[in-house]
Amino acid sequence: MSITDKVIVVTGAGGGMGKATALHLAELGARVVIGARREDRIAAVAAEIKNKGGQAAYRKTDVTKREDLAALVDLAVSEFGRLDVIVNNAGVGPLSRFDALRVDEWEQMIDVNVKGVLYGIAAALPVFGKQRSGHVISVVSTAGLRIVPKMGVYAASKNAVRTIMEALRQESGPNIRVTEISPGAIQTEFLDTVTDETEQARLREWSDRIAIPADSIARAVAFAIEQPADVEVGSVVVRPTAQE
Repeated sequence: MSITDKVIVVTGAGGGMGKATALHLAELGARVVIGARREDRIAAVAAEIKNKGGQAAYRKTDVTKREDLAALVDLAVSEFGRLDVIVNNAGVGPLSRFDALRVDEWEQMIDVNVKGVLYGIAAALPVFGKQRSGHVISVVSTAGLRIVPKMGVYAASKNAVRTIMEALRQESGPNIRVTEISPGAIQTEFLDTVTDETEQARLREWSDRIAIPADSIARAVAFAIEQPADVEVGSVVVRPTAQE
């Protein structure tokens, strides 16, 4: 199987894993449609793809707004005629202790990490149903595999997506593939969302020591996509060999 000419939506594509994924898939011949809140960033990513001879479209997208995900999928269909894959990548992680009572940040994680994935699924499934084919990929986290202090709500949001993806897999039948990808320590701007300064400093030191490039996730996404149509890669964990 080949990624060439597949139409792939990627959210959170302004930087980090989303940008790396969009660039890598475009290099493999995919037609990518990217969304993120910062329009200047996704415009630059789309321009980089086109300058290298690839095909790309973009739209400013806030995944907490269902209409934005619907519009991003509509852009893919109107621009390229179909949708083969949606990569639900957008996520935030303002980590803190429960007794810090940063309830607004809890709500932000639920809105972006959980509802953002659900809105992506809701936008893609009608198209996949008409085509009788499609692939939903959602980025979760190893934080949900090893629960530690200060990551309670974040890990819960990612494990909620694991549950969603497993149920979707069982409901989807033979024509729609479902994949979850769990990154460990990856070199991204993710830690910018941690507002607890002490925790951010600790995590930066840890990340600087062991984190692996965002391309690591891009290759995992490509691996899942390029399998034959009757092969579903259900779950992939990608982490540094040094990570506990």
